[in-house]
Amino acid sequence: MYLKKRVQSLSDKYLQEIIDIRRHLHKHPELSFNENETSQFIQDKLMEYGIPFKSGFVKTGILGRIDGEKGVGRVVALRADMDALPIGEDTTLPFKSVNGGVMHACGHDAHIASLLGTAKILNALKEEWGGTVLLIFQPGEEVSPGGAKLMMEEGVFNDLSPDVIIGQHVLPEMESGHVGFKEGMYMASGDEVHITVKGRGGHAAMPHMLNDTVLIASQIVVNLQQIASRFVPAGIPMVLSFGRMIADGATNIIPEEVKIAGTLRIMDEEWRAKVKQKIEDIVTATAGSMGAEAEIDIKDGYPVVFNDSDITKRAVSVAQNFLGKDSIEEMDIRMTAEDFGFFSKSYPSLFYRFGVKREGENTGRLHTSTFNLNEKALRTSSGIMAVEALEFLKEEK
Repeated sequence: MYLKKRVQSLSDKYLQEIIDIRRHLHKHPELSFNENETSQFIQDKLMEYGIPFKSGFVKTGILGRIDGEKGVGRVVALRADMDALPIGEDTTLPFKSVNGGVMHACGHDAHIASLLGTAKILNALKEEWGGTVLLIFQPGEEVSPGGAKLMMEEGVFNDLSPDVIIGQHVLPEMESGHVGFKEGMYMASGDEVHITVKGRGGHAAMPHMLNDTVLIASQIVVNLQQIASRFVPAGIPMVLSFGRMIADGATNIIPEEVKIAGTLRIMDEEWRAKVKQKIEDIVTATAGSMGAEAEIDIKDGYPVVFNDSDITKRAVSVAQNFLGKDSIEEMDIRMTAEDFGFFSKSYPSLFYRFGVKREGENTGRLHTSTFNLNEKALRTSSGIMAVEALEFLKEEK
């Protein structure tokens, strides 16, 4: 109870500073794996707070470290992603992006500001707890192969392996001050599917003399939809969508080659592998039956985000105590993907949402030019991550 009140008091005390940090970051967004100024800004803040860190992971990534003063204990890692999106901002904010065509349209500016706020809170209370908190400031969440995977490959946890990793993400549809959790499978894996259909092109008025690559490509897209409805068990959520088809012919020319690109999302790693093989089988068989050839390239993306059941239950209990039961929501699965899945695949993990909805005003949607979050939510996001970290620094119950 004592620490809860201290965290609440400090999250109130630091709120304006956290907001100012978020505004600075929002004004100066940088694209994936090029977060140079962002990284330097974070490093300057950590030095100001007296928090040691290592930098240079995947060029811009940072690992901060706070050691509690009550002895050696468990290790809890807290993660924030740093990159912005290639979107031109369409707001009238005084801290609108000054980098043309680049915007923090997914809330990563809020994630960084929140983690810096959490770090300041935990650092101020370090005489009250034991163990170690690791602060992961991660580049390149928006672009495959993802900074989480690359940071681990570069040995970010070589010195100290976390017992728990916690991440959080804004949610514009959720009321500010609320937090949402989902036990078990939460976010889907995400893979890119690239198909090239090759055949004999020619005059569109004489299709009997050629392979209609456009028709074949269209038939492939249709046939692939049977995977979700006739191959994968109904209890496993799956989406296979194609958003790009390039048939560079003309009204009277059928091209020799058609390119198709799409995304595979699924909530089961075993069936993820089976579906990839099924895609290859259907594409090859369809093209072959129509006298053409097809090349298939499935680029591995992010794995499923999985929330450890015991950790999630403890986290919900802590959140209810900190924010009140009415402020805690149970999330549904999301078919969007997150490279936090690389962390959850390797370590016991928790990934949750915090609401940033602006009451009576347009919040916008994620990945859009008008996204504008409620900055008061940063009090919740910095405080809740601090109390969750304090909970998991304790020995397991």
